[in-house]
Amino acid sequence: MKEISLSVMLAAATLSCSAQSKSVEFGPGNLKVAIEQGESWLHDFPLFWFVKMKNSPQIAIWTEDPEGNFLETIYVSKKTARQGWVAAGGNRRKESLPCWSHAQGKQYADGLYLPTKGEPLPDAVTGATPKGSFGVHIQPGEQVRQLIVKCEFNHSVDFNEAYPKDAKEGDANYSGGKLGSGQPAVVYQVTVDLTSGQQVFQGKLIGHSSPDGSDGAIYPDTSKLTTALDIVKSVTVSVNP
Repeated sequence: MKEISLSVMLAAATLSCSAQSKSVEFGPGNLKVAIEQGESWLHDFPLFWFVKMKNSPQIAIWTEDPEGNFLETIYVSKKTARQGWVAAGGNRRKESLPCWSHAQGKQYADGLYLPTKGEPLPDAVTGATPKGSFGVHIQPGEQVRQLIVKCEFNHSVDFNEAYPKDAKEGDANYSGGKLGSGQPAVVYQVTVDLTSGQQVFQGKLIGHSSPDGSDGAIYPDTSKLTTALDIVKSVTVSVNP
């Protein structure tokens, strides 16, 4: 499993990312968020004619307090974090990771809650999307007893019958057009209680994001999703005693 080590000091209400993130190990008291790839982790993205490339999903990992208030971004894949879309036809892809983007709450000059090339996320929380299973590390502060870890995953052009590429803007199943998402992002949640003595916490799928990215709500009905449900096999948070 590939690991992305991020030094994140959890305080009671805020988190801060260390510039020394690359040196953090899974030491005593650290948390490890492990993402296990599913069968649809890699997805065919059409380039031209019959040529396709295997794309990894866009990913956001962040933390919230037990009341659901946003704390800090832990990891966001580079295309979203730095607006590095190559073939999006000018689409800023607000439909890619809308739960995270609205949760973080920063609105940019164009009115979207997405980083721009001029205002990207810091290197400490960004990286190329892994080609398979991976993990990130969090070092909690002494005052932290409970927290929520959320993870959001999305593929471009992952269309199905319920979310077709010819859906029109304004339709309930519109997801950005022919170069948009298709199926909306899926969201997983892990509730971590450091007072329980438990060392492994399993995540669960809690729903999908807004198809067109117009809000940050989580929609619990995933019955119309197909391949999107197979992007991730499991999300686990482990505590190193």
